[in-house]
Amino acid sequence: MGKSKSRILRKGINDRMRKINRSEAIDSAAQALNNSDIAQAKSYITMFGINAEELLEAGAGYETVVAINNILSL
Repeated sequence: MGKSKSRILRKGINDRMRKINRSEAIDSAAQALNNSDIAQAKSYITMFGINAEELLEAGAGYETVVAINNILSL
């Protein structure tokens, strides 16, 4: 096996992305907001286009969603 192929195979084994669907992303964003992890929540919100109503239904605090509403323009 050549060097390139072995590098590609090693990268595929060690660099696996976790698959996540939209409902899991909404739940994760709501939990991140409740835990004051704004950076992680922002990445989920922008990646999946989550709106404020979905965050509130998932259990995020109203005050937190209103506070980040202006920042992210949900």
